[in-house]
Amino acid sequence: MFVDFKLLPDSSRVWIYQADREFTEHEIEQISKKLYAFISNWKRHGEDLKASFQLKYDQFIILAVDENYNDVSGCSIDASVHIIKELEREFNVDLLNKMRVSFKDGTNINIVSLKDFAEYAKLQKINADTVVFNNMVNSKADFESAWEVEASKSWHAKFLA
Repeated sequence: MFVDFKLLPDSSRVWIYQADREFTEHEIEQISKKLYAFISNWKRHGEDLKASFQLKYDQFIILAVDENYNDVSGCSIDASVHIIKELEREFNVDLLNKMRVSFKDGTNINIVSLKDFAEYAKLQKINADTVVFNNMVNSKADFESAWEVEASKSWHAKFLA
């Protein structure tokens, strides 16, 4: 069952998928419709999941589930990955590459390979104050407080000189 993202408890589980490019307005409209339809019917062993999604910066898809209502199962997680793969195919975008890192350069969002990120850090093009996106957060509370954060406060810090 779909609920407004804001109404989900802070303990809700989140998954973040970053696109390798920005979505167009038309794509955002289509993706939103598809995710709304998916979440409205998302189940765990026949039982509803209380869930939501957000699209941030025209480039990130955030799925969230209130596990206080019903836990997600392996099958329900597989179903969510299936819809993400469907979006990848339909919109010719990469959403599942975990070897890419995203960071801000002013208001621009850059997505680079992990290798390039490490090189930029070595060259000090990225430093402790660079805002990065920690797509490894797994709760709504962490998403809201530690997703968009300085590199020094994230796992990204291990690359800093």
